[in-house]
Amino acid sequence: MSVKLNPEKYLRYLYLPALFGTERTKEILSVNPTIIPQRAEAQEVIVCVYNYDADHIEEKKLSCVQDAFKYKDSNRITWINVDGLRKADVEAMSNQFGIHPLLIEDILSINQRPKMDEVEGVLFCLLNMLYYNDEKQTVEQEQISIVLGKNYVLSFQEDANRDVFNPLRDRLKMANSKARQRTADYLCYTMLDLIVDNYYIVMEKLGERIESLEEEVIRKSDKRSLAKINQLRKELIVLKRNTVPVRDLIGNIIRSESDLLDDRNTKYYKDIYDHIVQAIDLGENYRDIMVSMQDLYVSNVNLRLNEVMKVMAIVTCLLAPATVIGGIFGMNFDDIPYLHNTYGFWIAVGLMLFIPVWMIWMFRKKGWF
Repeated sequence: MSVKLNPEKYLRYLYLPALFGTERTKEILSVNPTIIPQRAEAQEVIVCVYNYDADHIEEKKLSCVQDAFKYKDSNRITWINVDGLRKADVEAMSNQFGIHPLLIEDILSINQRPKMDEVEGVLFCLLNMLYYNDEKQTVEQEQISIVLGKNYVLSFQEDANRDVFNPLRDRLKMANSKARQRTADYLCYTMLDLIVDNYYIVMEKLGERIESLEEEVIRKSDKRSLAKINQLRKELIVLKRNTVPVRDLIGNIIRSESDLLDDRNTKYYKDIYDHIVQAIDLGENYRDIMVSMQDLYVSNVNLRLNEVMKVMAIVTCLLAPATVIGGIFGMNFDDIPYLHNTYGFWIAVGLMLFIPVWMIWMFRKKGWF
């Protein structure tokens, strides 16, 4: 049986900055909204169209965004999903559907804060989908822009290989599903709801790591445990950065008086609001646990140090009588008691052994150890 070794997995712990993940810190904190980001053009662009009503649905995968222009004035509800962002494609799609240039800039932005805008007859939502990378044990984010217009929803995603909308696609294929019976704002609600629900999946993964790490810190506390605490706190920062603004995003939609929003669907957005508030509270609980865990680590380290000092103090005390007796009888005087006594050596050795044994008995009696 051959075993494949991965030395890089373990050798990286020999380098202290790698152990504490300082590169991850730079990645999380390197956000400057005053600098115009240079987004790399996507290698692959996938355009999927779902044009439906209560009775019929048309599902197509298009080769270019221009083929989706004909669905603008469709009498049905249309969802156009663009996976992979290219500036020319985004501008062409946005110009066709009357999206303001400021919104185009937000769609092409990087590390944008989640927000909701209502500009020139469309409702725009920008937020991040979250995924948990089991291999790297990090929280990954993917920016998504959702544009709600009259009878259509446009969504722009960065990654063409993953999203959280498969349950929605399955519902649209069911003739009696609620998604097929409702308006475009209900489709927008469903997309936002799936994004928020996926936050809980990521938080569940983080919760499992916190539980495992807590047991490790209680069982043994070393530098690796401290490094794991530090890394996990960074992932909670990513979680907080992406969940807290979504609360304001959903709240702005609920308070909006846009004609694109059906009053009958307001209660569904309130349900998302409840979910995101609960997710934020859970994230704060995780942060409190991490602070407590760090305090527990410090307490365990101090306790272990106290135990070591106690053992050393006991050993020092036990050796003190022998040191004193040996020092007294080792003095260079001609007249010392028992100096020429036949049993003088054995008496001194006996005292050196008896006094420490008596001290141990006294220490145990007083409950010092």
